[in-house]
Amino acid sequence: MDAAGWLTLLHILILVYWLGADLGAFLSASVLADAARPASARMAAAGILLNVDMAPRMALIFALPTGLALANAKGWLAVEPLWVVIAFLGALVWAAIALRIHLAHGRAPIVTQADRIWRVTFALALLAVAVAGAFGVIELALFISLKLAILGAAVGLGLAIRVVLKPFEAAIGSLARGHADDVTNAVISQSISRVRVLVVMLWALLLGAAFLGIALPA
Repeated sequence: MDAAGWLTLLHILILVYWLGADLGAFLSASVLADAARPASARMAAAGILLNVDMAPRMALIFALPTGLALANAKGWLAVEPLWVVIAFLGALVWAAIALRIHLAHGRAPIVTQADRIWRVTFALALLAVAVAGAFGVIELALFISLKLAILGAAVGLGLAIRVVLKPFEAAIGSLARGHADDVTNAVISQSISRVRVLVVMLWALLLGAAFLGIALPA
């Protein structure tokens, strides 16, 4: 198998792990929201959710560099190999930051804020390039412009999920301390219900990106 084949496999695996891990987190959230279960079982589900959720976070980070390398190998995009290397190095740095935030469990506010600012900047940059490509300002295949727009929207949805889950974080802290009262249960249930809508939207975007990658390239 040539380089393009290996890159295709890698890009597909990113989609598989993104959707598969999201489904695992989705199911864990259902257990977490079930007030009839003991607090220990719900906290175990919360731990599974947080760990499994790292797979889609990493998939998002490496979607662009693998896609860039694949597009270059397939001849859909002509960029210097150095830019592909830079994209992967940047993704590795971003992945290290994401892992640092995950392991800190909320105790790295400066790093978290920097990550949030970067995600907003990254999403806006992707959307700007996508629009420029779609309207012919820069030379870019339409399906690549659309995939960039989808990735930018996915980053935006991820940020929206964080906002929705803000009350959820405090409620999980209460649950961990054994304060599983009606208010705590209501906050957890409502937060997860709201996030489910955003997650389904994200899944639709990912399936759309997969369709574009299969159906539209020449």
